Amino acid sequence: MKTSDCDILIVPGHENSGADHWQSRWERQLSTARRIEQESWDEPTKDAWIGRIVQDVARARLPVVLVGHSLGVVAIAHAAPLLAPGKVQGAFLVGLPDVERPDFMPAIDRAFAPIPRDPLPFPSVLVASRTDPHCDYAKAEDVAYSWGAAIVDAGDAGHINTDSGHGPWPEGLMRFAGFLKRL
Repeated sequence: MKTSDCDILIVPGHENSGADHWQSRWERQLSTARRIEQESWDEPTKDAWIGRIVQDVARARLPVVLVGHSLGVVAIAHAAPLLAPGKVQGAFLVGLPDVERPDFMPAIDRAFAPIPRDPLPFPSVLVASRTDPHCDYAKAEDVAYSWGAAIVDAGDAGHINTDSGHGPWPEGLMRFAGFLKRL
């Protein structure tokens, strides 16, 4: 699949993705990419976030590929069983936060717990870092297996966001292109 063959829906996490974040850069670079806008980025509510994902997927004209980061990954997993069968062709998921961890901050994200464990109804890949402060690699790997997602070891990459030096993230874009080719 080529980017022109699908609607690429970008699903940021808590507090959105700033202008230098790789998701924002991809949104500007890829002609069919657009962000799923949430009513509140600072005080996310699970039902509202899931509802917006379901709504935007239903409105898409082309087959959909979801690109989630952080809390957006968990929101996609919650929304998956509510999406029209066959509408989503795949999901590229990055930086799963462990919202089940008792010490996880911010506390508002814990409303997204537990992390769904049912297999996702579309092909997916989860990119995880060995040094993500929001999720241990072993937990990300376990969740990926339960979802039926391919796990990608990003090595020492922090939360794979601007703070960890992943603004442009060309390796991620190449990995995304490879994922699209397999769809």
